[in-house]
This record gives sequence, structure tokens and C-alpha cells, in this order.
Amino acid sequence: MSLTRESINAAISGYFDGCNEANAAKMMSYFTPDAVHYFPQRTAFGALRGARAIADCWVNCVREFGSWWTVDHVIADPERGEAVIEWTHFKTKMNGYLRGDEWYRFNDAGLITEIRAYYACPSTDSAARYEIGGFDYETAGYPLAAPAEALAAGRGESD
Repeated sequence: MSLTRESINAAISGYFDGCNEANAAKMMSYFTPDAVHYFPQRTAFGALRGARAIADCWVNCVREFGSWWTVDHVIADPERGEAVIEWTHFKTKMNGYLRGDEWYRFNDAGLITEIRAYYACPSTDSAARYEIGGFDYETAGYPLAAPAEALAAGRGESD
């Protein structure tokens, strides 16, 4: 398979759909079995090694925190087999969210081999909203509340 911007975008979108659906098999289908998802030091996850560990982590986050993710921006480089995304992680059971970036690497078959997550704030403070200070997210068109699908999926504060 030859990587294209479209195939990279489809893989990232499909992976995030699997996350939001808490569908481990769907998430795993976008990774090599030995993929690694890295996180900032001193955060909750460290490094998740293997497609199963990555998928199980996100299924648990949906269950525990009411997690719902949006992909806010994607820059894809098919020649290098890489992409960078900007995302928002809504934690609907805690009425908070976290924003960050991830660097993706793909193999020639279009599967994700590595994700490196970047965010400079604690991810375990349940009540806070973490984002870049002074940036006007509303004017820039970013989501300011969890999507209706997340709340309809029973991921609200009343859970």
C-alpha cells in the first residue's frame, strides 16, 4: 500500500472512532501488534506497548472518565509516513478536558507503529481544563464542550 494523505487521515479518524466507541478490536486494527504510544513523563500512562495495551487503556478511560476525543487538526506527510495531530480529550464524567498534540509514524502498510503524545500539564487533575493560556479557542473554532454524542452515550456527570 502506498501512503497518501487520505489514507493517513482515514487511519487516524478510524482509530479515534474506535476510541470513542470503546471498541478495542477496531482500535487495534489501525496498529501494528508491537506499536508503542508514548506519553509525557510523570503522567498516568508512561508508555503503552502493544496494540492491545493501547486499546485497553482507552476502553478503560471511556468507562472511568467518560472519555471522548476530537481530532482538531491533522498534518500528514505520506512520503515520510508521519502525521501530527492536535486533539481534545473530553473527560465528561469529570466536566474537564485536556488538549494536546501527537506525532504518528506509519509503516508501509498504513498501520500506526508509534504515537508520541505531547501535553505540558497533569492529566489526572479531574476538574481542570488544560489548554494553552491566552489562546482564543472559541474564535478559532475549537470545541468548548463535549459533543452531544458523548453525552448521548451516557458519559455525562450523572453517571
